Amino acid sequence: MATGRNIRTYFEGEWHEGDVPVMRAADHGAWLGSTVFDGARFIDGVAPDLDRHCARTNRSAEALMIAPTMSGEEIFQIACEGLRMFPKSAPVYVRPMYWSTDSEPSAIMPKIGESHTGFALCLEEFPMLPDEHLVSLGRTRFRRPVLEDNVVNAKAGALYANNARMLRDVGLRGFENALVADAMGNVAETATSNVFMVRDGVVFTPIPNGTFLAGITRARHIENLRADGFEVVETVLTFRDFQEADEIFLTGNLNKVTPVGQFEDTYYQFGPITRRAREIYWDWAASQTV
Repeated sequence: MATGRNIRTYFEGEWHEGDVPVMRAADHGAWLGSTVFDGARFIDGVAPDLDRHCARTNRSAEALMIAPTMSGEEIFQIACEGLRMFPKSAPVYVRPMYWSTDSEPSAIMPKIGESHTGFALCLEEFPMLPDEHLVSLGRTRFRRPVLEDNVVNAKAGALYANNARMLRDVGLRGFENALVADAMGNVAETATSNVFMVRDGVVFTPIPNGTFLAGITRARHIENLRADGFEVVETVLTFRDFQEADEIFLTGNLNKVTPVGQFEDTYYQFGPITRRAREIYWDWAASQTV
């Protein structure tokens, strides 16, 4: 993301210092956006679900008709090798990436095959939000696409132009993030993460319906919360449901659990279930050493 520091890049079989060039001007990925990535975290010597993030990079590539050049396990080992270059205390963002280098004669479709795929893995120190930071959410007119008109089953770079519109839309009104509708007008996620709400002690989250990527960290929180005795319900949720919630929190790789303090003109506390979700997540993550 080139907003962090102390960047190291794995490209063409070796590690390089800094944010090195990896793509050519005529690469399909450079001018037609055939790029995919994934993101994982290294915090205090642990890398929660790093293996799953590496494996999903390949699934995303295949969804964009890009041939993966290595297994998820090989990507995992490269990431671990790079992370050993950082101090244990460094908060590192781990980003494996694929892109297509060549086109079919139509120019629109990427040429499929390992020899037509670029790969890089970027590591950069990027701090997490302060523990007590509460995010504000606004409502945006932009919505999540469906599989019939975009590659919502991949973590594709091309999808993020729409997310940027969402953030710009609500940012002009002073909000930090956007609570986003699916094609039917129900809540899907935010512009940067999956979303949960709490009402009367029950945890709710939008049910995956093919319009958003149900994240690895989201799944981990559902598993952890249920194991801790909480009822977690995946269902259709409206904006009114969120306005009437007792707590709202976001889940994603960058910050894991982010409490929400405001949605439009409704305000929330950093509630006990959000705090517990964070606590049990990091208790579990302590077992994920690299």
